[in-house]
Amino acid sequence: MLIHASIDRDLVGTSSPAINSRSEDTGGPKPPPVAPNTFPSVRVIDQWALSFGGLVEDCMAESTQNGPDFSKSELLPVIAQDDATGEVLMLAYMNQTAWDETLKTGRVCYYSRSRQKLWRKGEESGNVQEVKSIFFDCDADTLLIRVNQIGGAACHEGYKSCFFRKIDPKTGGVQVIGDRVFDPKAVYKK
Repeated sequence: MLIHASIDRDLVGTSSPAINSRSEDTGGPKPPPVAPNTFPSVRVIDQWALSFGGLVEDCMAESTQNGPDFSKSELLPVIAQDDATGEVLMLAYMNQTAWDETLKTGRVCYYSRSRQKLWRKGEESGNVQEVKSIFFDCDADTLLIRVNQIGGAACHEGYKSCFFRKIDPKTGGVQVIGDRVFDPKAVYKK
């Protein structure tokens, strides 16, 4: 479905440099001529898109995906991000069951690849993650969950973020950034 399904086909608005200009000749169809400071009508864009055999149609179509697509993979990567600061806290994985539990409880549940079972974040440490918002990517195979990190640490090594080691790209040197929020030996008693 082209975008024209939801837009007045004769609507004209402001300019779009990406559509109005063309810096190189690729040998393909040329975009329609457009007067300066105007946006071409959707009808003109439709005609141009059709000349590409529908390739542009795919880019212009609205997404009908309503959430992550577990049919692509049983486990999808999940990025946990602190809702208040924007800091990336961790990367983990979810299966369909973990996803369903996360939605039901409002607390993040992952799937542990090493233990081969559901991992309710904070079940041992008390450092649970309350869901604030959830996003999925354009391919519906990666999640971003913005969380309220209870207890101050997402990392099992006691740091706020699992990304507490910084590599200098010039020297390859590693630096630990941040401070430990808790002692893992005391919390996990292992």
